[in-house]
Amino acid sequence: MNIAWKEISKNKIKFTILGSIIFLVSFLTFIISGLSNGLSQDNAALIKDLPDGQFYMNADANEKYGLSRIGEDIQATLLKEHPNATAMSIQMGFVNDADDKQNSVAFVTSTDSKLFPTVAPGEIILDRSLEANGIRVGDVLTNNQFSGEFIVKGFVDQQKYSHAPVAFISMVNYQEIYRVLEMQLVFVPGQDKAQDIASLQAFSNKEFLNTIPSYSAEQLSLNMIIWFLVAISGMLFAIFFYMMNVQKIGLYGILKALGVKTSRLFGMMWHQMIVITVIALGLSVALSQGFAFIAPDGMPFSLTLATTIQLSILFLVIGFIGATLSGLQIKKVEPLQAIQQGEV
Repeated sequence: MNIAWKEISKNKIKFTILGSIIFLVSFLTFIISGLSNGLSQDNAALIKDLPDGQFYMNADANEKYGLSRIGEDIQATLLKEHPNATAMSIQMGFVNDADDKQNSVAFVTSTDSKLFPTVAPGEIILDRSLEANGIRVGDVLTNNQFSGEFIVKGFVDQQKYSHAPVAFISMVNYQEIYRVLEMQLVFVPGQDKAQDIASLQAFSNKEFLNTIPSYSAEQLSLNMIIWFLVAISGMLFAIFFYMMNVQKIGLYGILKALGVKTSRLFGMMWHQMIVITVIALGLSVALSQGFAFIAPDGMPFSLTLATTIQLSILFLVIGFIGATLSGLQIKKVEPLQAIQQGEV
């Protein structure tokens, strides 16, 4: 690998330019990935934090949970068959604080379950993000559709739905606000295979996320950008090493004439690719992880270690493929012909 290092030392500017481009592309990919994960949590943390299971909604609702109504008989049967299941409803709304300032929330109510906080009538438990709006435990909140008042009993962490903080209230209060008696959904945790129930449609956790307005479109757009950036990095490797190989046809011919095997030439190229990629990725990972500490307040940014490792491995694989494809011409090099081309 001495040849590889010597070439890097001799052509520092060329390899620095490639490394800088890979750094910028990978850094942008990590940032967008962090935003994608952050927006995903901000949009559906309430659902994503639940254990794997099956959601059941009315088949006539056309996969819109807001239109779903589950009959009391069917609900009672499901809850009896599955003691750990819960019936729940979600609706967007608002609460007014002591200064009559409106705060958008996603009202959530459920039957008794360990999955959600237990809330008594007249009480409300909020996502902790509302503390930034000045709401504290013991505050009295109101809603224009509710005849009574809500007393804030506590806060929960990372409970968002459709980019709004979740507000857990009792079933009695929910039914008064929205004038409904039936629940929208029944969630059965730990159920791998959906149960066939007349008039109900089942969704896994991942499938249910796609019923949330804007969720699939939002995630699809960001994921497309990420994959395009990864593809661009592979093309950059292929183009760069192709141009380098074209310039070194004569050198490869001489090395082959001296008995250097093609596999060793490929190894030299792969070694250069790994060195450049590892350095570029190391810098981009460090800066992207640090970005979480300097990101503006309120920006949904979440770049986990698992995501970072997965993207880093993906960049290495794409770089390897790009460099290998560009190096296929090395295999076709004939020593005499290559030397003659180099002389010209």
